[in-house]
Amino acid sequence: MPLATEARANYDVVIGLEVHVQLLTRSKIFCGCSTRFGDPPNTHTCPVCLGLPGALPMLNREAVTMAMKAAIALNCVINSQSRFSRKNYFYPDLPKGYQISQYDEPLAEHGWLEMEGGGQRKRVGITRVHLEEDAGKSLHEGFPDSAVSSYIDLNRSGVPLIEIVTEPDLRSPGEAYEFLTRLKQIMLYLEVSDCNMEEGSLRCDANASVRPAGTTALGTKTEVKNLNSFRFLQRALTYETDRQIEGLERGDEVTQETRLWDSREQRTYGMRSKEYAHDYRYFPEPDLLPLAMSEAWKEEARRAMPELPDARRERLTHAYGLSDYDAAQLTDSRALADYYEGVVDGGADPKLAANWVLSELLYLLKEAKRQIAESPVSAANLAELVQLIAGGKITGKMGKEVLAEMFSSLKHATAVVAERGLSQISDPQKILAAAREVIAANPKQTEQYRNGKTTTLGWFTGQVMKATRGQANPQLVQEILKKELSQ
Repeated sequence: MPLATEARANYDVVIGLEVHVQLLTRSKIFCGCSTRFGDPPNTHTCPVCLGLPGALPMLNREAVTMAMKAAIALNCVINSQSRFSRKNYFYPDLPKGYQISQYDEPLAEHGWLEMEGGGQRKRVGITRVHLEEDAGKSLHEGFPDSAVSSYIDLNRSGVPLIEIVTEPDLRSPGEAYEFLTRLKQIMLYLEVSDCNMEEGSLRCDANASVRPAGTTALGTKTEVKNLNSFRFLQRALTYETDRQIEGLERGDEVTQETRLWDSREQRTYGMRSKEYAHDYRYFPEPDLLPLAMSEAWKEEARRAMPELPDARRERLTHAYGLSDYDAAQLTDSRALADYYEGVVDGGADPKLAANWVLSELLYLLKEAKRQIAESPVSAANLAELVQLIAGGKITGKMGKEVLAEMFSSLKHATAVVAERGLSQISDPQKILAAAREVIAANPKQTEQYRNGKTTTLGWFTGQVMKATRGQANPQLVQEILKKELSQ
């Protein structure tokens, strides 16, 4: 049964996230093996990522630079020195029996990310950003319908990750969803990860607890592991916080534990009692020196940073006079923002360009199941079309036809207009002739207009546009019709 609204109102929800982001390096964090996804199992392995005796790790510099960019974007303090540790636990796809991670000396700390929360801007604290290697992958066949066969693929073992840990600042599953959306957007802007959740490039664990409304002490938390979609994150947290509230309402205590989300049954279930740091027997990785972060290296990472979404949105609003909504839509992805600015750089009016990118072009791309980077209409070609419309060479309605032709044929706007004879008619004499023919052919509507029913002007305009195959200048059509109908 759904939890009663009254019961929810008696509790505050407290959520913190641990987000694992796979870095977009070509090779693994401690060896030269490829990170390419989808290749045959166990084809990207070597003595280092297999954990063979005597194999020594060597740190991937590019992974560190990417991690720094992420930390800078999240307003973190990058520590001058950080250290790798061994996190010891047994799992079939962890060949060494430990994971190289960072523990008490992480790469970066004390950051924040701003997002929309409850209709206003909210700052969510970032506890730490640290580097670590990924484990392999266990593949299970037959579950749950028959006997299970398990296989181990170690291609992913040693792939570089950053773990981003938030403060317990999120107050609803919706806020957690929004935070993860904003975080993904920033990582994609930075080009440090492809954030493909289906391929495991972005994974999230969520710590959730509830407490009586108005109190400050944290309640007992549970951790929901391996949430690999935004939708599952929101549903799992809704279920889990409702489950805790229902238990407290019955007088039960919440058990601190790790739980898993079952997407088929739409519920969480217990996996194991919650582990603590000492359970992992962390100790410094003896085969890696402490990581020293020079100011020169930090500055190199800062200089390589792109303009981030918030800054770009604000610039587009002020530089081009766009609405907050249009600027937010255009900066949803770096590729879309780059495309839009390419259209403007091509000479198109900024506001008109925004309308054509966000409406007509994105509609065609959606129908074709393509991304903006795959658009068959280049930014320069769309700029040409927008300029034809703004200059009165073609109407907006014609523009839609021309864009559809450009999309399918890859031709330029001027070529399509010339081939199809779609130039706008702005000659007053030609429009006057068409208007007089329509008026003469429709005496009843003409009489209604002259008797005060001026709303029929729109009908007359449509008839003239139809007679001119939509090529007449609509404003000039209305001006001429008003004059002729008033005689």
